[in-house]
Amino acid sequence: MTRIAALLTFAGLLCACNTVQGFGQDVERAGQSVSNAAARAK
Repeated sequence: MTRIAALLTFAGLLCACNTVQGFGQDVERAGQSVSNAAARAK
């Protein structure tokens, strides 16, 4: 039972890590868009 709980916890952490990574990529792309728009406005 403890082993199953540990595996489920580990799987949950991996999913959370992927979610945070995806969110970071979205924020990075948004920042690039703002930077590009600012460069074009010069």
